Amino acid sequence: MRKVSPWKIAALTVLCIGLGTALWASFKIIEPVSDWNRGELVVILPPADSLDQQFDQRLAELFAAYLGVKLKPLALYPQQVITALAKHQAHFSAIGMRANEADDFLKFGPPYQTVRERIVCSDDAPLLHEELKSRKIIVVAGSAEDATLRAGRKNIPALSWQVVNQKMPNELLEAVALGDIDCTVANEEQISSMRNYHPDMEASLNIATPSQLAWSFPTDGDPELYGKMTSFFAQIQQDGTLYRLLEQYYGHNDRIVPLDAAAFLTKTNTVLPHYRKLFEDAAALTGIEWQLLAAMAYRESHWDPLATSYTKVRGMMMLTEDTADRMDVSNRLDARESIMAGARYLQLLKEQLPLRIDEPDRTWLALAAYNQGMGHLEDARMLAQRYGLNADSWVDLQKVMPRLSKSSIAATTKHGFARGGEAVIYVETVRLYQDMLKRLLRDEFQMLHAPDYQTFLDPRQAH
Repeated sequence: MRKVSPWKIAALTVLCIGLGTALWASFKIIEPVSDWNRGELVVILPPADSLDQQFDQRLAELFAAYLGVKLKPLALYPQQVITALAKHQAHFSAIGMRANEADDFLKFGPPYQTVRERIVCSDDAPLLHEELKSRKIIVVAGSAEDATLRAGRKNIPALSWQVVNQKMPNELLEAVALGDIDCTVANEEQISSMRNYHPDMEASLNIATPSQLAWSFPTDGDPELYGKMTSFFAQIQQDGTLYRLLEQYYGHNDRIVPLDAAAFLTKTNTVLPHYRKLFEDAAALTGIEWQLLAAMAYRESHWDPLATSYTKVRGMMMLTEDTADRMDVSNRLDARESIMAGARYLQLLKEQLPLRIDEPDRTWLALAAYNQGMGHLEDARMLAQRYGLNADSWVDLQKVMPRLSKSSIAATTKHGFARGGEAVIYVETVRLYQDMLKRLLRDEFQMLHAPDYQTFLDPRQAH
């Protein structure tokens, strides 16, 4: 019998121990989460950066603050939610799920948003129910859209679809816009947001009754936590917090017409690169995001440093003579001077507002003052108080600012008539342009390609 070297025996022993450790690590069970009363709330949130993810996280943050505990996000895709909750790896999921129908594996909270789901196809052609047989519809596994299709099949027998894992609805919408996949399903807010980047995108058929989105809990979850969650939603609905959140994240969607969106996208690629450094310098000086300053400049002049209006405001940031003098501008048609002055002036307006006003309302109110003047903004704030609204909230000020153009109301204000409706449109379009710039220019933004979807497509889950 051949003798084995002691060194080989030692090496094999180390290798076996290593393999055993690796196998144990791969198969060991993740420990369930601790009681949330100990100070940490583990919540499932979408993994990809999107408007939905930002809204979901903010709502979860407010609930954690309501409980007086720390939020610990757990980034998972929709198809992972049921398994994670069944194993109690999270206290609940804040990913918006369709709560219209009962679920054997999930317990839903109160609906917080109602949205209509629609089919979107790459050729933008209107669809009839009978044509669905010839279309390849792909949705995210376990998503609200997946659930909507299951509900829609009751009335549209021709419905069939396939699902992908490790993707989110906004990524599939992007793929449809680029022609990488045939069709998908998305809700009206997601479609409106994507239309700002792909103006020709059109929604086709409605699938089922509108989805009522809600948080999801394990069926054997903590009843105390569930009860506090229902109380939380009752409170934020009653005090208007929920409405303000929905308005903040979704209220400015679809505020520009497709032609304007197309022009903005073109100039972002052709004109903005020449001035981006100036906006970044202004941001460094004032602490205001450069994308916001660039969005303002586009709304003011379409990034034309020589722009002049019939009211004699001029330059990239369309400064009046008085504002230019106040900001020590020697030449309003100099792009650097104009951008720096506009940024400093917006900063000054923000500083003039009461300290109790928090972001982002502070910025939206300052933008309204940039457009109409601080005096007219103060008149609008007084009107808000007169009508029992919150004078520090942009959501409430939007309701009253257009009334400044009515002579009967203008006569009761200190500064008289103002085109308040223009200020509302101004702020909302600047918000939209800012969001578009953030998305278009962020480092992680990459175009999707068809092979990616073949990788994640699960043929076993075709419906």
